Amino acid sequence: MDQLRVAFVAGVTPDKWAKVWREKNPRIPLQLLPIEQGEQRAVLDEGTADMVLARLPVDLERPTPLHCVRLYDELPVVVASLEHLVAAVDDQDTVDPADLADEQLVLPHHSGWTPEVEQLPFPPMTEKDAIEVASSGSGVVIVPMSIARLHHRKDVVTRVVDLEPTTVALLWPRDADSEVHQDFVGVVRGRRASSSR
Repeated sequence: MDQLRVAFVAGVTPDKWAKVWREKNPRIPLQLLPIEQGEQRAVLDEGTADMVLARLPVDLERPTPLHCVRLYDELPVVVASLEHLVAAVDDQDTVDPADLADEQLVLPHHSGWTPEVEQLPFPPMTEKDAIEVASSGSGVVIVPMSIARLHHRKDVVTRVVDLEPTTVALLWPRDADSEVHQDFVGVVRGRRASSSR
């Protein structure tokens, strides 16, 4: 393999791993490819990327089986306008989803959780757009904390919400496993440039 192409979704910061990779494997260039979350599986299936730093869930079996190394969990946060009741919650406390029962969710939550009140049909939008809509007071959005930080705005407040965390994982096709793939797994699992498998 003359280079390693690793795609990554927004909020995942592969820079520290890229630095270790370049120290450990200076002869194999690492190409980092930012992608949308909806492309996680497609870039592997199409061969655009060799590995993906993805946000689960992803179909790990179809159309071809994938290796999956879970790396870390991300806390979910609710993003709302500064005038929203969520702003009254101490930033060290967690928001109970029941406290959001009367809210409009501007972007569907990956778990399928929705507030109890009938939901208005919002058009499809990116997480960045959803945070902008939430800033207007039209509703709230629940995203991983890393996404809220990436798209931080001065006119919103974020609080951790008591829902299941999301998991960031490293994925690659089972039939394309190699020493290079395994070296990158070692890097993301914390092996330094000077350590061996």
